[in-house]
Amino acid sequence: MDTVSWNSMLKAYAMHGQGKEALQLFSRMDAQPDGATFVALLSACSHAGMVEEGAKIFETMSNNHGIVPQLDHYACMVDILGRAGRISKAKELINKMPIEPDSVVWSALLGGCRKHGETKFAKLATVKLKELDPNNSLGYVLMSNIFCTDGRFNEARLIKMEMEGKTVRKEPGLSWIEVGNQVHEFASGGQYLALHDIEDEHKEEQLYYHSEKLALIMKNIQICVDCHNFMKLASELVDMEIVVRYSNRFHHFKVKVCSYNDYW
Repeated sequence: MDTVSWNSMLKAYAMHGQGKEALQLFSRMDAQPDGATFVALLSACSHAGMVEEGAKIFETMSNNHGIVPQLDHYACMVDILGRAGRISKAKELINKMPIEPDSVVWSALLGGCRKHGETKFAKLATVKLKELDPNNSLGYVLMSNIFCTDGRFNEARLIKMEMEGKTVRKEPGLSWIEVGNQVHEFASGGQYLALHDIEDEHKEEQLYYHSEKLALIMKNIQICVDCHNFMKLASELVDMEIVVRYSNRFHHFKVKVCSYNDYW
């Protein structure tokens, strides 16, 4: 097989959260790896929580294979550290980058901040995202969610007002399921931002209408923790494996167990 074929297999493992299998396959690779090879490997490590393995790959790609890390490699490494809660280390890596970080790098940092409730670096990442991609709602929404999780609803409301003032629109949460030859689309029944300062019983009620619970198959944005747990319970209830694709990942739910071990 050529490098492209090996890379395709590595990417497939990464998309299904099989980090160890990706590394095992790489050890048998008999073609010359390229930059895309290491993007696939780093991506596989990121969603499997394999921090040390990812750091080793990032180091050896230049030392052993002569491949200079590019923006996508740095973004993957920031994502690995951020998901694991090593936000300060991720920020240090960004500071040491020999090239100017792009919106993907800052998005990776912001995603880690969102997962672990880190406000300080989240604000910085949001500012950078606004500078690089002012019409993208991602920075606004994630920062708003961080504030809401922390109970800072007034600050979250200010972000929403800023979005409205700048006519920045949030991409609606959509899910799809294919039955036979027909695709059915479901839209989220939530409000403009995912989290907001409403009474607990209303917040719980709106979670009933997240589109994942209606479609159970394909998602255009990141799944929330509540919907993730719902899929686990549903897999046991219907006694079958449920596969959900969101962003560029496939999650497999079977007998209340997630293929990513609840790490994503």
